[in-house]
Parts: sequence; structure tokens; C-alpha cells
Amino acid sequence: MPDPTGSRPDRNLALELVRVTEYGALAAARWVGLGEKESADQAAVDAMRHMLETVQMDGIVVIGEGEKDRAPMLYNGERIGDGSPPEVDIAVDPLEGTTLAADGSPRALSVIALAERGTMFDPGPCVYMMKIAAQQAFAHLLDLDRPLTETLQLVAKEKGGDVRDVTVMMLKRDRHKEAVEEIRRAGARIRFIQHGDVSAALLAVQEASPVDLLWGIGGTPEGVISAASIKCMGGQLLGRLWPRDDEERQAAIDARYDLDEVLDVNRLVAGNDVFFAATGITDGDVLDGVHYTTTGATTESLVMRSRSGTVRRVSARHVREKLREISGERVG
Repeated sequence: MPDPTGSRPDRNLALELVRVTEYGALAAARWVGLGEKESADQAAVDAMRHMLETVQMDGIVVIGEGEKDRAPMLYNGERIGDGSPPEVDIAVDPLEGTTLAADGSPRALSVIALAERGTMFDPGPCVYMMKIAAQQAFAHLLDLDRPLTETLQLVAKEKGGDVRDVTVMMLKRDRHKEAVEEIRRAGARIRFIQHGDVSAALLAVQEASPVDLLWGIGGTPEGVISAASIKCMGGQLLGRLWPRDDEERQAAIDARYDLDEVLDVNRLVAGNDVFFAATGITDGDVLDGVHYTTTGATTESLVMRSRSGTVRRVSARHVREKLREISGERVG
């Protein structure tokens, strides 16, 4: 039933948001492989903002591109939509994996998530968080305080196999050196990624995924966006804020953040009606990227809503005229 107060979404906004991520992906795709990540990111931002203005909602960006003085990016605190109900929080990454797109590497996405107003976690000064995520079958085994080796053994037991059959996906970073050694001593496998936390989380929580765990220190904004997707498709993500230095730690303490708190998906996105859409920019494990054809281009997207638990995979064909509208240039 519609909510007369307008405070709760009562239609599947994700079906409207996929048009936003499609626009972002198509615009960014014109810059794939050209080595210009800022230009690709800006193209995605401009295209998404153009489409977001048409969506019937009163949205505030909680997870965006930074502070207002960095505009014309989609900045934290920006009002998005036409101003009509429902009132929602927005988490957006017009180009998740800017370096991936610039290099023509796999797994770049355009993503957006919505939830009821006041329900998305604001990470404040903390740019990074420790994360662990897995599909529903292993969700009850996740624990940030338990030694990682023990968790790997529990996952192996749940799978009915050996630790050597367990695969952990993680960012290839120097800060993970000790964990890499621990995982390998235990006998588990590692699948490294250079960038793309959200794409990695989407892969880790899928049933029959080739990856059993996503683990490591990555972006807090990406953690919130990932939590929105996991609330829709199932699984679990646990996180804990990870200040980079004493100054950031003190800033978090001053802002009354509990640095020991374990943040699960319901803490990161507390809303009961969460919407998520993602469109591939370059080919990846989860989604195909933008492919150009003789008549235009094709895209593949994921569209999800937590209240219904529906996960849709949307394949779309876009004609030349639409591409010219988005990119401002002739295609083909």
C-alpha cells in the first residue's frame, strides 16, 4: 500500500535507477582504455546527474564523491531527484574502478543504492574499514575477532572439503602482507584484485561463487554500497572502521565513532526497503561491460530490491541516437 506520508518508498525505484547506471556506464565506456580515469569518472557523474534529476524522489547523497567544494561531482549532502516523495538516502559511485576503466581492465561498474531517509551509515572521517563477506551459506561463520585461519577451517568444513578448496578474494596491498602469509600457510587459495570492492562483494555473496570469502581492508563508502546490495541478494558483510593514522583515529573518536564496533549489513544500511542497481562498464565476473555494435551498444545490469528479495539481470540494447545524447559525440 502507498505510504501517505511519503517517508517510505512504495514503488520499485530500482527499475528507475537502472536507467541511471546505464547512462553512467555508457558515458564512462567512451573513455575505457584511454588512460584518463578523471575524464571517465566525470563523464559518468555528468550522465548520472542528468538522469537522476528525472527520478521522483527527495534524495540526499550520504555516500558520494566527497565534500561540496569538489562539485560538480555527486558530493556528500547533495539533494538529488525532483524533490517529491519518497525521502531517501543515496549511496553512489558513478565509476567504481576508475583505474580499471582507464586501463581497460575488467570489473569496472556504475552503481547506486537507495534506502529510507536516515538509514545509511555515514562513515565520517574514516575512509577505510576491515571487511569480511560471504554468501548466505557461510554467513553464520563470519567473525572479525576470530583468527582468520579458524574461519577458513570452518568454511572448509561447511563446504564438506579441505581448506585447500577455500578461496579468499582480497585487494593486493602491502597492508595485507601478514594475512596473505597466514592464508597460504593454512593452505587456502587467494584471488587478488587491484581495485573494485563492490564488484568483489557482489561476486563473493553469490551462490555457487568461485570465491568463498571477501576479506581485507578496503573503502568504507564501498562497504556501505556493498551492504545495500547484500541486503537485497542475501549473504553477510561485517566491517570495522580502520583509521589510517592517529589523526584520523582521533577525528573518529571526537565524532563519537566506536572503533571497536562490528558493523553488519543491517547497521551499514538499516532500512527495510533498499534498492540497488549496477551496470557493467568493462567485462567482469558479475556483469558484462558495455559492448559496441553496428547499431549502438549493449549493457548488462543487476537490479535489486530488499523488500521483495527480487534480483533481476537486465540486458539492454541502446541505439546510436541515445549514445550521442549521452556522450555528445557521434558513435561508430
